[in-house]
Amino acid sequence: MSVPSKIETWQMSEPGKLVRTGIAVPELNPGEVLVEVAGCGVCHTDVGYFYDGVPTVQKPPLTLGHEISGRVVAGEKELIGKEVIIPAVMPCNKCAICAAGRGNRCLKQKMPGNSMGIYGGFSSHIPVPAGDLCVVDDRKGMPLEHLAVVADAITSPYQAAKKADLQPGDRVVIIGATGGIGVYMTQIAAALGASAVIAIARNKEKLERSLQYGATHAISTLDQGVKEVRQLYKAHCDEKGLPGYGWKIFECTGSKMGQEIALELLSFTGKMLVVGYGMHKVEYMFSRLMAFDAEIIGSWGCLPVYYKEVLQMVLDGKIQVKPFVETRPMSRIEASFKESHAGTLTQRIVLTPDF
Repeated sequence: MSVPSKIETWQMSEPGKLVRTGIAVPELNPGEVLVEVAGCGVCHTDVGYFYDGVPTVQKPPLTLGHEISGRVVAGEKELIGKEVIIPAVMPCNKCAICAAGRGNRCLKQKMPGNSMGIYGGFSSHIPVPAGDLCVVDDRKGMPLEHLAVVADAITSPYQAAKKADLQPGDRVVIIGATGGIGVYMTQIAAALGASAVIAIARNKEKLERSLQYGATHAISTLDQGVKEVRQLYKAHCDEKGLPGYGWKIFECTGSKMGQEIALELLSFTGKMLVVGYGMHKVEYMFSRLMAFDAEIIGSWGCLPVYYKEVLQMVLDGKIQVKPFVETRPMSRIEASFKESHAGTLTQRIVLTPDF
């Protein structure tokens, strides 16, 4: 393992502009390590920062990318040489929020590509806190770069499932079930024992695929309005004898229509988990929550303590990764961002350094 003289990186010099450059390797403090990046996933959040003006904590220039796997090359001696997944959000583990078990929303959390100074995952290396790293002892032949998606695309829906208290036998609706997070939300729901998993999305071909990866029924929103989707959902429940109450609804798109569908389906004793992010406003009569005794719950990131559980589910084959990722050299970052923003990708892109 060698320590580089500089970190090669694709830096966002300003929103909408990427520059390949070299930055200094910082002096590591106790409790920090330097990770050689194996792969970094292109997340909708990165695209939001880059194109849509969603603010980052660190102002540009900075390197984006928070979905990272790699190898430790410097820092804490017991970790050098270890393969690791870097949690997308790393709590301080000292504040009242962390003490309450809500460290995934710690106000002092460190997030690569957002709140760790200029450092992010679309680089050759990245300095990170060592305490919450998920060590991969045996990846069972799975490419290390594929495990980058564990850092966010898989663990974030797992955190949402935990917040929903998803139990065996629960009935689940996943809106955006064919998207970068939704494909894993669907598999997680099935792996945790949900008895019904209704997948809702636009693309009929991808929805058909979802039936092989956890979904028990699929509803396309193509050429359908919110009310029509509700009618299709109700017709399926009536046909299968499924009650209309107590469903756990995971909204993974962050889109206006996705959120409107989720709110339309939310009913008696149900829960709606807001997993996707969008910048629009949605109108809703909140008194319905009182009448339904229902809940709307936000879910952000994932507690690092859950990473080992999720990794084991991946390595045991309960959550499939390979069908849903495409690796590309990092030099194709601009094209990958454009395709992600346009919504034309069929798989989540993981970029591998080729500086």
